[in-house]
Amino acid sequence: MRQYSADLTPPWKKPKPVPEVPADPGLVVEEPGTGFCGAVIRCEAGTVTLEDRFGKHRVFPLEPRGFLLEGRVVTLVRPAAAAPVRPSRTASGSVAVPGARARVARAGRIYVEGRHDAELVERVWGDDLRIEGVVVEYLEGVDDLPSIVAEFAPGPDARLGVLVDHLVPGSKESRIAASVTSEHALVVGHPYIDIWAAVKPSSLGIEAWPEVPRGQDWKTGVCRALGWPSENTGAVWQAILKRVNSYKDLEPELLGRVEELIDFVTAP
Repeated sequence: MRQYSADLTPPWKKPKPVPEVPADPGLVVEEPGTGFCGAVIRCEAGTVTLEDRFGKHRVFPLEPRGFLLEGRVVTLVRPAAAAPVRPSRTASGSVAVPGARARVARAGRIYVEGRHDAELVERVWGDDLRIEGVVVEYLEGVDDLPSIVAEFAPGPDARLGVLVDHLVPGSKESRIAASVTSEHALVVGHPYIDIWAAVKPSSLGIEAWPEVPRGQDWKTGVCRALGWPSENTGAVWQAILKRVNSYKDLEPELLGRVEELIDFVTAP
């Protein structure tokens, strides 16, 4: 049996489809019923407002096949709402600068104690540092910090910032930091015995960083206490680093110190 359409209107009597055109501001159309021709100045729910060359406004309904565009019948539709533009931010919380190129490196530097410190700073502040032209280098310890600072010879156009682990009163690190007296060098630190502990435990799915007995390697002790593979702390650190997505994953005691160093090194 033949299948027939429920629509019995002869094909020659069916209206031809017409294009749908967004009623963008400035689009010039004509309303054929009145002959009013003007530019779209406003499009609201169900209506469009036109302005003719004399400044007169008319409001028309948004009906199918309701307007002429360059002599062709069209259906005006409401333009798609533009998504609100929100400034994206870097991992440090700064407003991102799309397309910004890295600045030529400054003479000034930021020194951190070890590779893990440098990798963490890069992960969170890398975009900011490239825009500012600040290079971060690691020292593998601060025992020789005074001689390192003297060799760097910081000055007004080449400031030096140093981030020290476990900078607490009475510690070896605090005594070393106090021996650096140049007004063009700034030594600050966080209270954690290792940079690992500056990552919030909640970001790693643990309740807290475990206590490690004095005299035992801290990283090894942490891995054993948490059931992590203690024979490869480098691999454990890379797993930790992947869980750091922004400044929100770091403790404020570290955040403030890194921001302080960046401000010091980039100050005019």
